[in-house]
Amino acid sequence: MKKILINHTPWQTRAAILDDGQLQDVYFDSESVVDLERCFFKGKVSKIIPGLQTAFVDINQEKAGFLHISEVDRVLAAERIVESQQLEGIDGEEYTPRTVKKVMDIRKVFKEGEHVLVQVIKEPVYEKGAKLTTCFTLPGKFLVLMPNIPQIGVSKKIEDRSERQRLREVVRNTLPKGMGAIVRTTSEYRPAHNIEKDITFLLGLWETIQEKFKTAESGERLFQDIGLSERIIREHLTDEVEEIITDSVADKQVLMNFIQQLMPEYSSKIRMYTGNQPLFEKYGVSRQVDNALQKKVQLPSGGSLIIETAEAMTVIDVNTGRYVGKNNLEETILKTNLEAATEIVTQLRLRNIGGLIVIDFIDMSQAQHRQQLSAHLEKTLKEKDKFQSVTLKVSEFGLVQMTRKRSGKTLFQQLMRDCHCCTTLGYIPSFRTLSYEVFTNFSEQVKREALKGPFVLCVSRDIFEYIVNNEHHALLSLSKYLNAKIILELDEKLIEGEYRIAKQSS
Repeated sequence: MKKILINHTPWQTRAAILDDGQLQDVYFDSESVVDLERCFFKGKVSKIIPGLQTAFVDINQEKAGFLHISEVDRVLAAERIVESQQLEGIDGEEYTPRTVKKVMDIRKVFKEGEHVLVQVIKEPVYEKGAKLTTCFTLPGKFLVLMPNIPQIGVSKKIEDRSERQRLREVVRNTLPKGMGAIVRTTSEYRPAHNIEKDITFLLGLWETIQEKFKTAESGERLFQDIGLSERIIREHLTDEVEEIITDSVADKQVLMNFIQQLMPEYSSKIRMYTGNQPLFEKYGVSRQVDNALQKKVQLPSGGSLIIETAEAMTVIDVNTGRYVGKNNLEETILKTNLEAATEIVTQLRLRNIGGLIVIDFIDMSQAQHRQQLSAHLEKTLKEKDKFQSVTLKVSEFGLVQMTRKRSGKTLFQQLMRDCHCCTTLGYIPSFRTLSYEVFTNFSEQVKREALKGPFVLCVSRDIFEYIVNNEHHALLSLSKYLNAKIILELDEKLIEGEYRIAKQSS
């Protein structure tokens, strides 16, 4: 059975999804870092590159976002093209916008300097800015609203044909004309009023976004998704979840209110954690996160995976290790490859790896075994991974090429930074990760030893500068959390991640 763990501290919220004790997903959220994905902005077209059919849009971030012609709403594009043709005096006849199948010219859709409503669909990654779209989506618990795409889709995981038809009818009869939606798996066998309530809520959000756009400043954020705790419930709470465990009284009340609005029958699954051991330590989450940051992953049989990610692709190598099998070499290789395929799906999901992926399985001479491995990999992806992926068959060399949808930052990007000692050939924990570890260890020590403030918290130079410049509010929240004054001091003798509590001078 699955468990949802939510750990809340004054400086960070963390959430984890466990399935029979194995970590499936982990999420992080803090006030100092704002996720852009799914946010709406009033953007300003700063540059158009006709050769790439791309418009760069200023959304008040470090790098301008990029909007490719394939991410432009077809009705909007058709309207803009018609307007352009009328201005040029090409045709005076009336025109009703329809789906445009021919290749469009982005120069006729947008003009430099104009404002446009955009949504972020991919976070900035490496040297690239955020990927933008005008094909908008607003996720709810039971469906995803597409306010300017008049199509209705149903999750492939809902296999009952009559149920699929019922859901289509409910959505079609509730949605305004010209809008569409994707019906989520959680809608299966749900009463119509649950789905209609979700649609009404999402329509209200869309109306608010449109109204804000009219008066907003250029580059202003118009909408940001709900907080991490509620988002986890929306995305992951199903009948398979045995319990939701949180260590925050305030968070428990927020979750209770949110669940009672959407699915009151699940309210009894919320449980308050009061143990002395930190929640993520108790359930082994911290250990599994540390393992997911390693390049090498051990397989139960003794084999291993080597996972290396570059900017353009991720490469995964499968090794037999010390496993020699009981029968023959072919059976040994097949067993190791099947085991590796299952673990690869887990690691892709946990590490949030997307884009192009190449897997180097151990060579198999029998075509039957290669087919068996391909079928197993595709089946596991379908059952255990919610993101869309496309896989090619295993080649004669044991290689599998696949793509997986990108969503948000990878686990590495969230928790690590380039190592200056090895000229970016490796990774070490980021200053934010180290700062939060100091806060966590310090607060646990204070509670464990029943220490009384005020405190002088001494840290290394890099951590001191990072906290002063970026986490001042987190330090104030920590002080309020411990109900004691905290003075941050620099200690040149300490290394990154170390701290000590000093006596306050009189």
